[in-house]
Amino acid sequence: MELTKSELQIMDVLWEADTPLSRADLLARSDEKTWKDSSVHILLNGLLQKEAIREAGFVKRSKTYGRTFVPTMTREEYFARTIFSHRYKPQIVELFAVLLERDDITGAQLKAIKHLLDARME
Repeated sequence: MELTKSELQIMDVLWEADTPLSRADLLARSDEKTWKDSSVHILLNGLLQKEAIREAGFVKRSKTYGRTFVPTMTREEYFARTIFSHRYKPQIVELFAVLLERDDITGAQLKAIKHLLDARME
């Protein structure tokens, strides 16, 4: 599954939220959006069809009710799935090698990665 730029902007808002969000909540929290307010319904339906989000319930707004939404995966899960969804999949060892070359990786992160690898090896 690949998301459009506008869909990713909505997902970013949902990933940052600690609670399900309604359409109105999304609009209020979307400062750097490239889409029109009137397009949010179409974008949400697209994300529902792609199973990137799910309905979490309803919230009352004045006299009407609106659906609330939550992501079905974390940001990291989405990007990991995207990497391996292409026709030409990267080699996992080479991919890790490139990721580990980043200058912003801390010692604590390297220890956490080592712990994950050690646990997987057992």
